[in-house]
Amino acid sequence: MAELEAESLHFSVGILGISGGSLLLLVNDYGSSPEKSLIPHTALGVLLLIIAALLAYSGVRRSLSQSHLFSSVCLSVSALWGGSGLVYLLVGERVLGATELRASLVPGLAAFTLALLILAIVSLFQREVVIFIITLSISLACGHQIAGLSSPGFGQSATAACYLLVTLVGAYFGCGRLLSFITQGRVEAPGTWLRKRSAGGRGSRGPEDCNDVVPVGLVMNLLSASVLACPLLAVVPQLSAGHVPWLWTAAVFQLGVCVLSYRAMDSLTATFYGFTSILHFTEGYSALLTAPSISIHPSSPIPFPVVFSVLFFILALFSCQKTLAEGLYQLFFVAYTIALAAQPSLAFQAGAQGVQAAIFVVSAVMLLVTSYNMSANRIPTGEGMFKAVVMRISSLTLRPRDKQLHDPYLGYSRYADAEVLGHACSVLAAFSIASSVDDRDPLVVLVLPWTVVAGGILQLLVGSVAFARGKTLESTAFILYGVMWSVWGLTRYGGLYGDTRGFNVAVGIISFLLFNSLVTVGALFLNIAWFLYAATFHLIIISFLLDAVGALPYGYDIGVSIVFGLVSFYCFLSGLFNMTFLTPQMPLGRALVRLSGKGGEGRDICPHVPARKATAVHQIAEIMKSGGICGMPTDTVYVLVAACNRPEAVEKAYRCKQQAQDRPMSLWVSSINQLEPVRSLLSPLLWDFMSAAWPSSISMVIPRGPWMEMFGLGESAKHIGTPQSIAIRNPDCAVATHLINLVGPIAVTSANPTGEADTTHHNQVYAKLGDKVDGVLCDGPSPENTASTVVDCTKIESGHIGFFRVGLIPKSQVLQTFEEVQKRHSHGQINPGFETDLTEP
Repeated sequence: MAELEAESLHFSVGILGISGGSLLLLVNDYGSSPEKSLIPHTALGVLLLIIAALLAYSGVRRSLSQSHLFSSVCLSVSALWGGSGLVYLLVGERVLGATELRASLVPGLAAFTLALLILAIVSLFQREVVIFIITLSISLACGHQIAGLSSPGFGQSATAACYLLVTLVGAYFGCGRLLSFITQGRVEAPGTWLRKRSAGGRGSRGPEDCNDVVPVGLVMNLLSASVLACPLLAVVPQLSAGHVPWLWTAAVFQLGVCVLSYRAMDSLTATFYGFTSILHFTEGYSALLTAPSISIHPSSPIPFPVVFSVLFFILALFSCQKTLAEGLYQLFFVAYTIALAAQPSLAFQAGAQGVQAAIFVVSAVMLLVTSYNMSANRIPTGEGMFKAVVMRISSLTLRPRDKQLHDPYLGYSRYADAEVLGHACSVLAAFSIASSVDDRDPLVVLVLPWTVVAGGILQLLVGSVAFARGKTLESTAFILYGVMWSVWGLTRYGGLYGDTRGFNVAVGIISFLLFNSLVTVGALFLNIAWFLYAATFHLIIISFLLDAVGALPYGYDIGVSIVFGLVSFYCFLSGLFNMTFLTPQMPLGRALVRLSGKGGEGRDICPHVPARKATAVHQIAEIMKSGGICGMPTDTVYVLVAACNRPEAVEKAYRCKQQAQDRPMSLWVSSINQLEPVRSLLSPLLWDFMSAAWPSSISMVIPRGPWMEMFGLGESAKHIGTPQSIAIRNPDCAVATHLINLVGPIAVTSANPTGEADTTHHNQVYAKLGDKVDGVLCDGPSPENTASTVVDCTKIESGHIGFFRVGLIPKSQVLQTFEEVQKRHSHGQINPGFETDLTEP
């Protein structure tokens, strides 16, 4: 219910945002004349940017709830009004002339006319009437606006009429959903309910196939292709500074698609849109340099576009494992980068523009197929062909695409592994600086966007994702290198360096040198590939230092850049290969230095076995029966367990945990039947309350008694509970109850040293407790990151219960269960197990 309410709110925000933006453009179109605009361009641009930000928020939140069509519409309209707002803002501030407004707006409006028309067709097939009306009307409005820009007075009223329809439909539907949210569904306007998504609407596709933001990335490719192909078709005179807002809007949105794709566990798509965002930033930067105030026509480092084409080609091959259509689509970008390599002046003419025209058509087709298949999955795209080919090669074994593919090092991560993109960006940044640049005019050679965007911004993004996955060393390296590439790129290749050589610049570079020394030492404990990666970047920083003090040997910087680029390329290729194939694996090498503990020299890690296999549960049970202690998944977080009939194991668990005196261990059973031997020592009300509340995430604190001796705890009983009470629980977890059935009642404590955070992933058990653990039952991330609810039942006979901690089970639910048990007792309904006791004299 809470999820539906949240979706209703985000839907309302998105619809009302579209309605508000349409009302703004409606008023402006009706009140403007060919000579003067009703709303000043600056004000109109700022308002459109604010609404675009609101729509982007709504679209992202809806994408996280896997509502792909509305999310695509929100983000596409956000990009449309964001790009338009920037153009209006530049014209209003006189950065662009008033006569340049048409040439600046037409390519972007043309792209969104087609993109929104495609989304309207898909929404019609999906019977989403409101979305169909909105997308079709905005598409027609963009088309009429192009006509109005070409001929003043023609199309302006039609544009306003289209926005009027969007305003009315959006206001009614958005207010209806908002009313439903405010009244918690008690009041709903007719026709404003949301269709419920069926659980099986997407067939049996895995998590990597449920990437709802792919259509947005395709729309952005459509946008950039339109901007670059329009001069070829003579729609606009040439690529100019007025097109920079569209290109950079596409780049920013594709960065967002990249991040959301990692969140959707789709690292191949994330890598692709990371690459295309770099291209769009570079295209916009090149267009910016052609502005009259700058008037620079940059040339590209000749080998560089070839390197980019190789990266695109390899990514296209591996993307075929998803669908053949995706791999073929990415080959068009291989052709585009090759066309750029054949045209060092980077004027985006001739061959490059022709390829972009082809990308425009193919992107439109891919947008239609992808959006349609997300709900219907009827248009064939070659899915499974890659697997069929690999199955014929006996030496190759595909890696299964399940939830274990992107398991993080520590804890639960919502993001896939991003190292492939990080290493690819290092390749781009390294080869971009392998060219001579004149210190007096560094902007003539196009190096800045490759170093700052690829080496800087994308590396920082990859470092953030690696940090979220618990990869401390890798995240540190990517963030450090991202900062280094950004600072050095802006300084050396952005015109800030000038002729300055001396101590001030060298001091900053030396600090990076010292930080990277620590990263290099840390890489000794990881693997050989990472050590070479950090060590060769150390050589690049040394080249920066020598350049700063004016002592750079001829060719040294080019040599070390090529070496670092080749090492990064191997890491990129091995990352893709090892992520795709289970066998064989491209070697990364063992750690050069190994410490005692996990993976230490001469020591083996304790058994880590999958919880979904019955044989694995039996293996852990045998370890516990032999006096071992193990990590176990539950319905909440991971716990450390020991068999009650092995007192030495309970003692070991207590010492291993460094248990504080005020945090005693608890007793767990697989069902209330395991308490049958002590039933006569417990009150009827408590027994019935246990029967009604369990199995669940509820721990009950009950009075301690001599019945504890029946579990074989011996002297270790002092570690369970306090002298007055003990916590007992029956977990709502099939794996845990099966293990307890095999072992008997167990002593339980949290799987972390006292004072630390709860353990939410099986990798954390060994990481936190080391070789003191004898086995770990692995089940991935915890289903809940909240601990159990602890109920005080020591005074239950007086009709009262208390709460030591309110966790996963809310207090109201526990009280409701207790009240129902009390009512049964007040009406004389007593648990049948106590009837024999009551009949005794």
